[in-house]
Amino acid sequence: MAKTGKKYKEALKLIDRDRQYDVKEAIELVKKAAPAKFDETVEIAVRLGVDPKKADQQVRGAVVLPHGTGKTQKVLVFAKGDKAKEAEAAGADYVGDEEYINKINQGWFDFDVVVATPDMMGEVGKLGRVLGPKGLMPNPKTGTVTFEVEKAVKEIKAGKIEYRVDKAGNVHAPIGKVSFDTDKLVDNFNTLMETLLKAKPAAAKGTYIKGVSVSSTMGPGIRVSAAKVS
Repeated sequence: MAKTGKKYKEALKLIDRDRQYDVKEAIELVKKAAPAKFDETVEIAVRLGVDPKKADQQVRGAVVLPHGTGKTQKVLVFAKGDKAKEAEAAGADYVGDEEYINKINQGWFDFDVVVATPDMMGEVGKLGRVLGPKGLMPNPKTGTVTFEVEKAVKEIKAGKIEYRVDKAGNVHAPIGKVSFDTDKLVDNFNTLMETLLKAKPAAAKGTYIKGVSVSSTMGPGIRVSAAKVS
């Protein structure tokens, strides 16, 4: 069994494990209970009432958080010609085609998000075996396969995040940093929850939002009342 550190144990004392908090209270506790010396990421975990094994119950997409995540994403864009110039002007960190395909095949991964124009997907698709397991494969559902390159890059730089239900029916996503004002974290939380509610599959039956918790990178999870966010 993993050992818990002294700071983590002290953080646990601040929390009533049997209670479900409202959003603002929970986030304030996350900030107080964050045990690390670095600026921890605040994360949300949502348990959904869906069956991820069924194609018609997948929950996946992207959303621009109003206050960003506190992290500047490195963006790689696969594009040619005018679209490559558009990507560079929008602030993409890396823009190209075969050169970057070869670099990735050789083990280079100095980027956080990959965007590709549709005409490049024939070549980019060959990277599926290496990008797929890392969650980096461009996808039309998340807006990363598009000819609107400028919009895609600017949204990612502004704080766009992707969300995807995992095999256990959970969605995990960052909503900012511990150093953020509470109200900004609440705004980001609410924006993501509203997006998840809108993304409810028509085939999902029964309770959709089964559980919600927030935590910092190194801190304990704090339960949020699902009734107040659904």
